[in-house]
Amino acid sequence: MQTTIEETKGYIGMWVTKDGYIRHELLPNNRYDEARGKRNSAYQGTYKVYGNHIDYKDDTGFTADGEFKEGILYHAGMVLYKEK
Repeated sequence: MQTTIEETKGYIGMWVTKDGYIRHELLPNNRYDEARGKRNSAYQGTYKVYGNHIDYKDDTGFTADGEFKEGILYHAGMVLYKEK
């Protein structure tokens, strides 16, 4: 049986779009900090991982979700790759 990203905690760290414009850091305390272009901390909030699914709630109350598939995070129409 394959383990989920929730079980491995493999989601923790920096996730970036291929062009580097979106930088999405998932912190170990279930908070995230998203930078866009030159704007650091453009969005901040909390997240919860369930299996390979992630739910986000930013500090203004906006919600979004995503899926981890084969080491890639698909979130709100974006494709993010984990930095090594």
